[in-house]
Amino acid sequence: MAKIGLAGATAIGLGAIIGAGIFVLSGTTINLAGSGALLAFIITGFVAVIIALELGELASEMPKERGATYSFTYNAFGSELGFIGGILLYLGYVAGVSTIALGFGTYLASAVGITNQIYTYAFSILLVLALMLINYRGIKSTANTDIVLVVFKILVLLAFVGFALLFGKWTSGQVFGFFNNGVGGIFAASVIALFAYAGFQSIASLTPDIEGGGRTAAKAIIISVVISMALYVGVTVSLLALVPGSQFGLVANPLTYALSTVSAPSWLFILITIGALVATTSATLSMMVGGSRTLYQMSVDGLLPKNFLKINGASAPTNSILITTILGILFLFSGSIYIIAAISNFGILFSFLLTGLALIKMRRIRNHYKEKRGILGDHSMVSFKDVFQMPLYPYLPIIGIVAILIFFYAFPNSVISTGVALTFATMVVYYTLREMKNKQVIKVRFFDK
Repeated sequence: MAKIGLAGATAIGLGAIIGAGIFVLSGTTINLAGSGALLAFIITGFVAVIIALELGELASEMPKERGATYSFTYNAFGSELGFIGGILLYLGYVAGVSTIALGFGTYLASAVGITNQIYTYAFSILLVLALMLINYRGIKSTANTDIVLVVFKILVLLAFVGFALLFGKWTSGQVFGFFNNGVGGIFAASVIALFAYAGFQSIASLTPDIEGGGRTAAKAIIISVVISMALYVGVTVSLLALVPGSQFGLVANPLTYALSTVSAPSWLFILITIGALVATTSATLSMMVGGSRTLYQMSVDGLLPKNFLKINGASAPTNSILITTILGILFLFSGSIYIIAAISNFGILFSFLLTGLALIKMRRIRNHYKEKRGILGDHSMVSFKDVFQMPLYPYLPIIGIVAILIFFYAFPNSVISTGVALTFATMVVYYTLREMKNKQVIKVRFFDK
């Protein structure tokens, strides 16, 4: 089976991260926080680095797993929390496919001067179907495609930053007035900014397909987050240099909006539009990769039907890719893009919380293994050798967990309601399946009589 190297794995991570977040959400964060949006991207970038370090350690500890956070939770806490976390993560991926694909359709329809919504949805569906075919060709083909797309969109963003350096207004009040909209504005913007980084965990779902296994995956995760953070900060600073934060409205195309205020040349508008199309394409592709691998791994672990285990000659999980494609298209017609985004945001943020908890549990398991080897039970997928270890443990994981809980608190009530309803529904499905299979009820005593 063909495997991908560090460059391919990093490209998939960057493909998932540098998408609608930078081309759309950067404007929303500035609208909420003004110049404080820069601080929001720095704060959430720091949290994203913590999560990346956690995923890096867990991926190197479980080099045979394809389920990313689902697999880490499953091995750390068992099937119950694993099933709930896995389904929510998968729904987050699928909803992400729909949201980003719709962004592609919107950009393309606008670029060709079409206002009819039917064409927007048609373009979105065509994108998802085309990416399904690329996924069917295997992870090597997917990675090669992402490398080309990622290099192009990075060059586009660097061209935008370069233009802003020459024509922007670089005054401390315009660019670095962090608290112009108050601490609340920065807080609200940080919640949105975190999801601009969300796609990097797709790398962790590819560990068995990466040369060098877990350690290479760990490097790719960290590199992709650091590069993304640098680009996000650079683009946000450039936007503020071109347009004062107080003048940003809720624009869906912040980069071209900023260029229009300074009468930028038409070729740069065209380049940014193409960059946005490329960015949404690669981000959708990476979300489909992460989603299909999560579904496949849950089937390997017996939590989903064996139908999802089917793979083709390129080792691509064909049925998992197919159902992810179908659901991604169906979500487009759910009637509310806000609900789709809420599902994606809740599922991915919940997976980040589980990542920190799983890391702490696996550290305890590893320490116990060193002290009393052979009494750990079934951890056959876990490696206790050559594991990358995140620095400043346990302080960084604790900081990450607290930060994620704060982000949950900042969610709108409607998002929390949707997420809680999905969690409850998933629990009902799990316990129904357990009863149908007559599985033994596990009883645990926490306190002695």
